[in-house]
Amino acid sequence: MTQQRKAVSLISGGLDSLLATKAMLEQGIHVEGINFFTGFCVEGHTHAIRKKKSSKPKRNNSLWVAEQLGIKLHIIDVVEEYKDVVLNPKHGYGANLNPCLDCKIFMVKRAHQWIEENDFDFIVTGEVVGQRPMSQRRETMPIIAAESGADELLLRPLCAQNLPATKPEKEGWVDREKLFDFSGRNRKPQMALAEKWQLDDYAQPAGGCCFLTDPNYSDKMKDLLGHRGEGRTYEMDDIMLLKIGRHFRPRENFKVIVSREEGETRFLQGYKKQFTYVKTASCNGPLSLLDGSDISAEDIHLAAAITARYSQGRDEDEITVKVGIPGEEERELQIKPLKADQIESSWTL
Repeated sequence: MTQQRKAVSLISGGLDSLLATKAMLEQGIHVEGINFFTGFCVEGHTHAIRKKKSSKPKRNNSLWVAEQLGIKLHIIDVVEEYKDVVLNPKHGYGANLNPCLDCKIFMVKRAHQWIEENDFDFIVTGEVVGQRPMSQRRETMPIIAAESGADELLLRPLCAQNLPATKPEKEGWVDREKLFDFSGRNRKPQMALAEKWQLDDYAQPAGGCCFLTDPNYSDKMKDLLGHRGEGRTYEMDDIMLLKIGRHFRPRENFKVIVSREEGETRFLQGYKKQFTYVKTASCNGPLSLLDGSDISAEDIHLAAAITARYSQGRDEDEITVKVGIPGEEERELQIKPLKADQIESSWTL
């Protein structure tokens, strides 16, 4: 009997990784999925925190893909080791703070380590030639294979016929003729294939699943790193807080994070023991965190006035807010809300 070959597939939760995995299952390959948790994924956290688009299902798309295909999914936390990819990318950044080429090399390298540790034969990704401007170009695909150490064990089923044959094809583990020649940014061929395979519920393509490709998030991340001094780094809480609320830096020593709606307010409440905070008391309004050092009474007063601007008492002469400082008793302040034209554009992150 012919030995059944085993592949691990990088599952992002999008259409391409869904189809690439399905293509292997169609050829009788035993496939298990792998998803690397970096903390920067768009889905999940903000969907669960905010009420916006609450009619849409709140789900982890990687788990959803694995469930639809009936495969096992391994979710691996790489938050700490991924920091070097974000902070020191060998191949640089894309249009924002996205180290896409270094990211792909990192993930394929980790997948290669995984197959060696778990006695699997090769790696599958949903990459398509020409689909991404940084990591999915014809000239960068060999770089990923080489620098990751995967070399000919990296198979890209959706565009394999546009690339040199890999070991799984040469050895007859998979039939190259049953692989595909997709290229470019047009997703219609993938959508047609999904329809053929009756896969009609998948995450819609939306320009990437990583917050680091988003210019607004990247600007806030750059500001964060720029104010960390020589210890230029970040923690998981930082990643999460950058996804939440309005961010203002009215002074160099601190910034203010203002919740935008009830779900964000509830989330920020979990940080009240770690940060100085302001919460409106005499009217409905947001909760704000002050993130910084050497925060003075004057800084707190300014943060409170910004917070009041986004409350239902914004047109009042004064409102009452509660101020909490870690290790101290909560106290009340009477604050005059700032007007819209008093919030300088340079403050907004």
